[in-house]
Amino acid sequence: MKDLKELRDQIDVIDRQIVDLYQERMEIAAGVAEYKINTGKKVFDKEREDSKLATLTALGKTDFNKHGIRELFEQIMSMSRKRQYQLLTAHGMYEKPDFTEVESLDYHNARIVFQGTEGAYSQLALREYFGEQTDSYHVETWRDAMEAIKNGEADYAVLPIENSSAGIVSENYDLMVEYDNCIVGEQIIQINHALLGLPDAELSDITDVYSHPQALMQCGRYLESHREWEKHSLKNTAMAAKKVKEDGKKHKAAIASSLTADIYGLKVLDECIQDNRMNATRFIIVSGKRVFTSKAEKISICFEGMHESGSLYHMLSHFIYNGINMNHIESRPVQGKNWEYRFFVDFEGNLNDAAVQNALRGLAEETLGLKILGNY
Repeated sequence: MKDLKELRDQIDVIDRQIVDLYQERMEIAAGVAEYKINTGKKVFDKEREDSKLATLTALGKTDFNKHGIRELFEQIMSMSRKRQYQLLTAHGMYEKPDFTEVESLDYHNARIVFQGTEGAYSQLALREYFGEQTDSYHVETWRDAMEAIKNGEADYAVLPIENSSAGIVSENYDLMVEYDNCIVGEQIIQINHALLGLPDAELSDITDVYSHPQALMQCGRYLESHREWEKHSLKNTAMAAKKVKEDGKKHKAAIASSLTADIYGLKVLDECIQDNRMNATRFIIVSGKRVFTSKAEKISICFEGMHESGSLYHMLSHFIYNGINMNHIESRPVQGKNWEYRFFVDFEGNLNDAAVQNALRGLAEETLGLKILGNY
């Protein structure tokens, strides 16, 4: 039996040969990129790569080796494409996204829409972002808010997108795909839920609790300690407070912000009842204009991938090889395609960055339906 050191020395020799061959291959890939620069040919040729992978995989002597050879050359081809994307971008061959760069967003005389009613958390986020003195109004649903932007009835909409305890607001992810509206900003606010009742109500009177489904989820442990209460879902926390006020029944309570109590003349029966005392919600600011500022530092995109093994890894590798930091990734089912998913990714960068341009170029060629949701 060979000595371990001798075996490792042999591996070191082979590894150096692999490195030399890899670098030689990448130099040839640069030549391929030059050819494609001159001819306008696309970098990604899936038919060619699939054929080559099949040929190389067949050279493996065992099933284990065949799998390893395929995985190895998938990576090599992927890195070759990324190098070609870099060279094409360096030569100015990059089709910029349909976004206009502006120095700053214009909020002067802007009309802003939010979902819910007076006192909704969306309104609180609106005031945090735009200031107290704004021309704002509310609509019944998030879709109504998106329609208002689409139809030019409002300049901006404020929509919740994610809560630190209850997770994403899936409907708004889907609406961002459906509409051509663009994310131009975000606002994070602390969410402190209170139990609100009529002025003459006591905690012992309560039998029914109303709120938005996410607020009910965020107060799950508190509600679990009051199993006798009937829970009712409404479209908004402020709507729940308004209902309790209008119904005038002592046994009804709402989960909403304590500020809402002042608006509707309700009594705070209990406060800070959310499970997570650091509970926060991220809101997006949406516009009908596809704009971004020179100081924008976060990009949101969505895309579908090939329904095959390893496709998500290869898509996300475009961020890795361009040194881009991802902040968030989420998936949503694609309507009409059972068990297929659309991925939403937030990452750091500006549309003017060369690294971002390289990553977006690669994703555009290697994914299905890439959409830039905003740079903000």
